[in-house]
Amino acid sequence: SICTLRGCCWSPQSDTSVPWCFFSSDHGYKVDGSTRSTQAGFETTLTRLSSPSLFGNDINTVLLTGEYQTPNRFRFKITDPNAQRFEVPHEHVQSFTGSAASNLNYKVDV
Repeated sequence: SICTLRGCCWSPQSDTSVPWCFFSSDHGYKVDGSTRSTQAGFETTLTRLSSPSLFGNDINTVLLTGEYQTPNRFRFKITDPNAQRFEVPHEHVQSFTGSAASNLNYKVDV
C-alpha cells in the first residue's frame, strides 16, 4: 500500500467489501483505561495518538459513549469531556432513556 505524509493509505483490493483508502493503525485515538458499563451500553475515554493532525485543533482526550438502542440500531457519540459544545437540536430525535437491547444483530468492538 502507498501512504501519504498525512497517513492516508491507498491499497486497491479485489474484495469490494474492503475499503481501498484507510488510515494506518498509528492514526486516531486509543482506549485509555477501562470501558465502563452504562444502563444503555458503555462509555470509555479515548486519547489521541501522536500522529500528524489532519484538520488541526484536535481534542487530545474524548469520551466515547455507545448505546445498544435496539437489536438493529447502535448509537455512538464522541464528545469533549472537558468542554460542553453546542449540539444541534432536532425535534424528532430525543435522548435515549431505555436499557441496552439484547439479541443484537451486530457486534461492537472497542
